[in-house]
Amino acid sequence: MLKPCPHCHSIHVVPRDVGQRTGSIIGTVAGAASGIARVISGAEFGGALGSPAGPGGAVLGAIAGAVLLGLIGGTTGCAIGAALGQVIDANVLDNHLCLDCGSSFKPMAD
Repeated sequence: MLKPCPHCHSIHVVPRDVGQRTGSIIGTVAGAASGIARVISGAEFGGALGSPAGPGGAVLGAIAGAVLLGLIGGTTGCAIGAALGQVIDANVLDNHLCLDCGSSFKPMAD
């Protein structure tokens, strides 16, 4: 539950979640880049799996392996970045925004 604004005491307060959104974006990009950096191993693995189907299967398997590694890396990076961003939002940033007076604040602990 969000705390009322300490400035105007309004209950119209929303979380900003800047750290979580930023962490998600950075994590997704970093994870996808990491996955793309491993494209060769994914392509080799996919090509080996598709090789019984002939040259076309090897090519399609290689492409699927490379894409899969990029997706897995991006998804993992997004999850890790979002979790780190939540911690930053909760402990570092003024994560709450009052819709009435426009001030941002970190709520006081109970």
